[in-house]
Amino acid sequence: MKKHTIIISAAFLLGLAILSSCNNSGTSAKLQEPATTQASNVLTADRETGEKESNGPASADPKVKTSDDLLSAFKGESTASAKYAAYSKKAEQEGQREIAILFKAASAAEHIHATNHKAVLEEAGVKVTPVKPEFTVKSTKENLEDAIKGETYEATTMYPEFLKNAEAAGNQLAMISLNYAFKTEKKHKVMYENALSALGNKSVKTLSMVYYVCPTCGNTYDITPPQRCGISMTNSEKFIKITS
Repeated sequence: MKKHTIIISAAFLLGLAILSSCNNSGTSAKLQEPATTQASNVLTADRETGEKESNGPASADPKVKTSDDLLSAFKGESTASAKYAAYSKKAEQEGQREIAILFKAASAAEHIHATNHKAVLEEAGVKVTPVKPEFTVKSTKENLEDAIKGETYEATTMYPEFLKNAEAAGNQLAMISLNYAFKTEKKHKVMYENALSALGNKSVKTLSMVYYVCPTCGNTYDITPPQRCGISMTNSEKFIKITS
């Protein structure tokens, strides 16, 4: 009887050892899952809409993250500037001169944003390489739809996120540059939506033929601007006037 008890006890202890081994194995597998998920959670760039670009997992360091954000924004704004310039030419070819002027003004504004982002990066010692824009020019209607998509993404998702990261990093220059672009893109979104509506209603002639762009922040006005820019406080006498 004592022999049987010893055998049963040994079997019980062996079972506990096997169970413990299985649990540890399961725990190890679970611990590995987030790393796999994180590695696959990579944002890709949409160069046609100017969306955020990332070549790998997001950095936990706010300062590094802000540099990555600015590089992504620089690429997006550089692409948008070239794209809108091409869209302007297409609108002119289609006889939509008012829309052509709008695209030209927006192109100038995006160039200012890209220049600002680049300056902040270089001030921090980050090397900025030239961008080779990639996009497709379609009809003016489709180009407006694409522009609205890009501006909506920047105004509602990209720049709000980038601003939070810059604030966490305590990077004041980055916050200024990103905020300039953020506030301007919100205005561009509305301007493009109005242009698309006018195109659909065959009332394009009611759109402005003159735009004013602030050389400091890219703020864009389709009416006579106030004495000072509503975003950067730059004197309107320095504004870039777009009429053709």
